[in-house]
Amino acid sequence: MEANSSPFKIILGSSSVARRKILSEMGYEFTIMTADIDEKAIRKEKPEELVVALAEAKADAIISNLHKIHTHEKEAEPTILIAADTAEAILGRLSIDDYIKDAQPTLLITSDQVVIYEGVIREKPDSKEEARQFMKDYSGGHAATLGSVLVTNLKTGFRKGEWDQVEIYFHEIPDEVIDKLVEEGIVLNVAGGLIIEHPLIIPYVKEVVGTTDSVMGLPKALTEKLLKEAI
Repeated sequence: MEANSSPFKIILGSSSVARRKILSEMGYEFTIMTADIDEKAIRKEKPEELVVALAEAKADAIISNLHKIHTHEKEAEPTILIAADTAEAILGRLSIDDYIKDAQPTLLITSDQVVIYEGVIREKPDSKEEARQFMKDYSGGHAATLGSVLVTNLKTGFRKGEWDQVEIYFHEIPDEVIDKLVEEGIVLNVAGGLIIEHPLIIPYVKEVVGTTDSVMGLPKALTEKLLKEAI
């Protein structure tokens, strides 16, 4: 789809450079808003439930901030919103405003991702040491990424989210490569310290069962499907 032909506006609720790149590659123009939530306060036993719950919490926080902006509360502190106010309640207030009634439909995309290694959920590493251990674990082995995409139509209140899983198998990764990636710091900012598109790691990726864009945090096919359903 040509970016300028889109019948709706898009807000990407993420600061991820990779997600921004993927959505641009899909041909969409969009604005960016980020959610200020305490991700560690949201826990689920199943990784599928966790990534969807986190994407929902991010959407709720962004919608809350949009409401504040629209009601001229621009000086308010960012809201950490977990369960105190639901998206449905906020959208219910928004929908009565002429601004929303007359506005072009706006679709909010939020997402989250974890890595699953030997049945254990891994989020972003807490330290360089943990990132290094994560990567040593993957060396000669395999892990899976599990990511969610949630699309919310801010005009109608429609909301739908799904998840996507990818299996990644690695050759042995030399310690010097792991050290370079850790010192560079990029693996500290991704779930499980797992990255497959970096030039240093590409030669050691044995097989990807799924799509690279999903591993990078935004599966194109699923995102496109949910955008169409939301509009």
